[in-house]
Amino acid sequence: MSFINYSAREINCKIVYYGPGLGGKTTNLQFIYNKTNPDLKGKMISLATETERTLFFDFLPIALGEIRGFKIRFHLYTVPGQVFYDASRKLILKGVDGVVFVADSQEERMEANLESVDNLRENLVERGYDLDTMPYVVQYNKRDLPEVVSVDEMRRQLNPRRVSDFEACATTGQGVFESLKESARLVLRDLKKKSG
Repeated sequence: MSFINYSAREINCKIVYYGPGLGGKTTNLQFIYNKTNPDLKGKMISLATETERTLFFDFLPIALGEIRGFKIRFHLYTVPGQVFYDASRKLILKGVDGVVFVADSQEERMEANLESVDNLRENLVERGYDLDTMPYVVQYNKRDLPEVVSVDEMRRQLNPRRVSDFEACATTGQGVFESLKESARLVLRDLKKKSG
């Protein structure tokens, strides 16, 4: 649900990074933030409680141009990884325009990935969204580690719809901007479709 700021002539879009705890959501955002021109981004804000943390920041990518004379500003959010923080996850999904699901490629984390994608689907339904129709990409993170699940197997289990997906290593940046760019492209395509 994009927000239009008429006085600033901006369309604000929200992309949420979702996935299991310690899967690389925060590392993705930190990498993007550190590599983005300071003139084009806001402050990174960390909302931390005693037990959970949510990061977000906004940026204005010049290369994406405008829609009907409005600049596009993206707000990137992470959710707390543990399903225990479901209320926070649901709140962060309010007004979401697109999702990057960050899966942990390690064998011992496949169950957590599956639990998290099911949780994402349920929480979106509660908010009135459908994962099957919203801009959505999957990132297979931590491909640099030993004992990772094959991409084919991850795709089979986590991406049966065959949405755009990317192999990644968020610590080095491999696949990070590719995931973001594809998510932004899908959000903009969806926005143009809705604006007629």
